[in-house]
Amino acid sequence: MRFIMFVARDDQPDTDLSDGPDIDTWVEETDGRGQRVLGDVLEPARTATTVRVRDGVTARTTETVTDEVLGFDVLECADLDEAVAVVAAHPMARSGRIELRPFADLG
Repeated sequence: MRFIMFVARDDQPDTDLSDGPDIDTWVEETDGRGQRVLGDVLEPARTATTVRVRDGVTARTTETVTDEVLGFDVLECADLDEAVAVVAAHPMARSGRIELRPFADLG
């Protein structure tokens, strides 16, 4: 199954960040196991452009749909349980929050 994880800030991080996982190690390990397909860090929300087409007119605004998304990763996992385990090992699962969503099966 393919999942996308959105990495975001959180106002209530874990208070015990000792011995937390390292992002470089997480990337190396998930890449090595073939679980991480793609991932990247995003520019701040203030750089976002939202596009709408209404009555044939394209409008661009600076409002955001997702204010606090810092980055994303696409995961390939056997099931949701495996994806949750992969995400739980990500450093931002402790200092931020991660939204995990399966890709839709449109076939």
